[in-house]
Amino acid sequence: MDERPGCLVGIFKLSILRWLYDWLQKTFGFKSNSCLGCGCGLIILIVFAVLTLSVIFGTDWFKLVSAFVSV
Repeated sequence: MDERPGCLVGIFKLSILRWLYDWLQKTFGFKSNSCLGCGCGLIILIVFAVLTLSVIFGTDWFKLVSAFVSV
C-alpha cells in the first residue's frame, strides 16, 4: 500500500520552505544588500525551486539519483 502524506502535510512543508527561503534571502541572498547576494541568492533560488517541486510532485530525489548512478 502506498503511504502518501495528506494535503495538510504538503501545505505545512511549503509554508516551512517559504519561511526558510525568505529568511535565507534576507540573510545571505538578494535582500541582504551585500556583494555576495547575487551568487548566494541564485543558488538559494535554484535549491528551493527543486525542493518546492519535490514537495508538490512527491519526487524522491535520492531514489532517482541512485537509479542513474547504479547503471
